[in-house]
Amino acid sequence: PTKKGRGGTKNRELRAAMENSLPLHLCHVQKSSAIINRSHTVLHSIALTGLIYYRASFLLQSIKTRDIPILPWLLVFASELMLSFIWLLNQAYRWRPVSRTIFPERLPEDKELPAIDVFICTVDPNKEPTVEVMNTVISAMSLDYPPDKLYVYLSDDGGCSSVTLNAMREAWRFAKWWLPFCRTYGIKTRCPEAYFSAAEDDYGDTQSRDFIAEKEKVKEKYKVFVECLMRIRQNESMVISPDHSPVVEVIKDKSNGAVSADQVEMPLLVYVSREKRPSHPHHFKAGALNVLLRVSGLISNSPYILVLDCDMYCNDPTSARQAMCFHLDPKISPSLAFVQFPQKFHNISNNDIYDSQLRSVFTIKWPGFDGLQGPALSGTGFYMKRVALYGSSMEEGMLVQGYLRSVKRNN
Repeated sequence: PTKKGRGGTKNRELRAAMENSLPLHLCHVQKSSAIINRSHTVLHSIALTGLIYYRASFLLQSIKTRDIPILPWLLVFASELMLSFIWLLNQAYRWRPVSRTIFPERLPEDKELPAIDVFICTVDPNKEPTVEVMNTVISAMSLDYPPDKLYVYLSDDGGCSSVTLNAMREAWRFAKWWLPFCRTYGIKTRCPEAYFSAAEDDYGDTQSRDFIAEKEKVKEKYKVFVECLMRIRQNESMVISPDHSPVVEVIKDKSNGAVSADQVEMPLLVYVSREKRPSHPHHFKAGALNVLLRVSGLISNSPYILVLDCDMYCNDPTSARQAMCFHLDPKISPSLAFVQFPQKFHNISNNDIYDSQLRSVFTIKWPGFDGLQGPALSGTGFYMKRVALYGSSMEEGMLVQGYLRSVKRNN
């Protein structure tokens, strides 16, 4: 039972203070796009109505006269009705598109921000190269978020513990060079592979001697890191095992390198390989995420979770703060379950005639979804509220205490 009285009054006062504070985000209806989309929908609907009327009249007349075969025309008419119905359903995405403006500068101080658990899933190092997986891990560790509030978990669902586990240890060592470099120079591309392969640098003063020297040093460290991963793949077995015991290890560096762990603030990095038995269903990625949810509940139990595929690195280091602009906004937070970020792809052909970048999804359907009930869960790149996975109701008392204290102090 929960005590009511002074606690409930305090919550009401804090909620009132939050409502009177500046908003963390604003939602704008794209009026010009809505007018154009609705006009097109009306005109196209009139044309479809005329077409359906013509087909129905023609078929009724043909039935009376019986001068042409009816079955082919019925099939054509049925196909047109089905396609028209599908088109009509798709107009919902275009009816009320919205855009949102965020204000990360209005977030509370770093020490008041809530913690975030990052879940990354991998299975087969033969199909999912270890270098790419570790780049995803490092990009998650490099998020522009307080390191003591960031916990990165990697699920090795293939049972190749020797390969992935040793690779994570090497990633931890390299991250002690990569993270300070990104923080010092404000690097936006936090995935090492993407950064060093880019044609242009995203740092402003690229002619700075200190920057050039530090970049070359980190680049050499990255080459050594990649070579270590290749040696691990060559020397260790990469056979997928459907029958293995569980392994959970918090990654720590035991070497005596030039940079010590206490000099660099590092997020917690955890390796998880769940138990698998042929006689028990493992439910693939859903089962791996369920195990990560339980393990993280014992280690960090962060109120928010970022889920990433092993080949989907963090393209924007500020995404965590952007997500918090929605999760910590009192106007939508009680009913908000997750914040979905769009996906971007590289190595796409210049013509992209098959829309491999999914532009129609991310630029048209998602803003329309947001204007209705919010976007669909895409399986990766989303910040989920942990309590939403547990199925609990969003109560007043479950607001982030750090943000409440910040608002109270400011008021």
